[in-house]
Amino acid sequence: MSTAPATASRGIAPVIGNTVVMLLLAACAWLLAGLHEGDWWQAMPSATRGYAAAMAMLAYAGLVAAFLYRAHARDKAMQPSDVMTQDALWVVHASQTGFAMELADMTATSLRRGGVTVQRAALEHLDSARLQTIERAVFVISTTGEGDPPDPALGFVRQVMSQTPALKGLQYAVLALGDREYTQFCAFGHQLDDWLRRQGAQPLFDLVEVDNGDDSALRHWQHHIAQLGNGEEAPDWSAPRYDAWRLRERVELNPGSLGGPAFHLSLAPDTGTLPDWTAGDIAEIGPRHAAGDVEDFLHRLALPADVPVRWQGETQALATVLACSHWPDMASTRVFPDAQALADACTPLPHREYSIASLPADGALHLLVRLMRRADGTPGLGSGWLCTHAQTSDAVPLRIRRNPNFHPPAAAAPLILIGNGTGLAGLRAHLKVRAQAGATRNWLLFGERQRACDFFHADELLAWRAQGALEHLDLAFSRDGGEHRYVQHALLAQANRLRSWIDEGAAVYVCGSLAGMAPEVDAVLRIVLGDDRVEELRANGRYRRDVY
Repeated sequence: MSTAPATASRGIAPVIGNTVVMLLLAACAWLLAGLHEGDWWQAMPSATRGYAAAMAMLAYAGLVAAFLYRAHARDKAMQPSDVMTQDALWVVHASQTGFAMELADMTATSLRRGGVTVQRAALEHLDSARLQTIERAVFVISTTGEGDPPDPALGFVRQVMSQTPALKGLQYAVLALGDREYTQFCAFGHQLDDWLRRQGAQPLFDLVEVDNGDDSALRHWQHHIAQLGNGEEAPDWSAPRYDAWRLRERVELNPGSLGGPAFHLSLAPDTGTLPDWTAGDIAEIGPRHAAGDVEDFLHRLALPADVPVRWQGETQALATVLACSHWPDMASTRVFPDAQALADACTPLPHREYSIASLPADGALHLLVRLMRRADGTPGLGSGWLCTHAQTSDAVPLRIRRNPNFHPPAAAAPLILIGNGTGLAGLRAHLKVRAQAGATRNWLLFGERQRACDFFHADELLAWRAQGALEHLDLAFSRDGGEHRYVQHALLAQANRLRSWIDEGAAVYVCGSLAGMAPEVDAVLRIVLGDDRVEELRANGRYRRDVY
């Protein structure tokens, strides 16, 4: 089943061959040198310099051998083991320059921190039989040149991707690395993603593209990876450069709901000038601990809040550092002699991502955020900060991340928008764009718990329908009973309309829950349209998702 022995033999053969050739050349040189009488060169170096040169050559040979041994050891570590943990999540890379391997190592570290058992491998060490035994895998895939796979992955492309193994038991995700200066951007990542889907594998989440190591795209990948673990927070791989924004408004939209409270938030930058963004873009938030929690922590340690410390290359007050970082546990803090030692043990809080629910023309950045709670009842990191802790006087660290894979289609194309819960945020921005452009062929399918409480932005949506900006509005409220409990049921009930709109060139945009809603909607699309049609829509950019 494993390809490790064959790969190992192929890897060691060139080393042996090169070594034999070098030894033969050295023997020839020694024999030829013996044919000369006396100095065979008028500038013959002294014996001392000859010895020094010999020592230098030996040192160089030793250094090369060390590098070869290290490369061989790492290559061996990337070969799948015949003894595997059944529930291991595989982290697989295909790398040309080593960057994909580095990111795969970082991905594996983040997963292990979240309590996930990880198996690392290089793509070239997998075969069809091995793939059919894997239940979950994430692939970190480079594209080289004009859409080509990395050199080490060529064997996998020829020997494995030319086959059609049954991979219905595999859940996977792809991080595609590329450069937009090339026409075939991230082509091999997309090629692998398409091949896996055609074999029946199910995506854990949609492919993430990375342009030239873009740190915001990598944070987006890390955000998704964090959902696969036990929820333990891991620091961002690269620190975002945030701007300071202020909370202008926070309104609870669903008092009395059976679900968690959801809030409409309005924010504006300190500069007073809104940056530009497009429907589908994402707000990255740098969460903070509640001020009261920071004060209590400092009080227990008997440390002043305003004592200056060095952290991330800047001098800041200790309370400021604690507000935006993970703290060491109380038992370990006893070994820190001073405030600086405590700051050195802190790691930055990871960012949180939210779909932007407005356009710059609205004069503010709007979010729709549900307050999440941990198993012990305490508020979630990002939602707790935004929904309960942040005050209008507090700076909210925020940056806007472009999300071109969810940008609007052409205004002339009909648009089907499907979402549940706070996923309405991203769909609301698209409806605003369409209304501005006078594009009226819009159909929204939205699901939540109770119509009386959870019909977010109801006045706005109903007004758009009355004005003709929203041609169809289908609703599903799971706790109210009725014919359609969830949004996917409402979609299936409109199968004829769905087929008609697709035939007329409609695009399908899905925003909301990755667990439950998104795969169920995908299943309905495949039931109504067929797998081939759905894959065609995906390939043509007419089926897009922003799910979390």
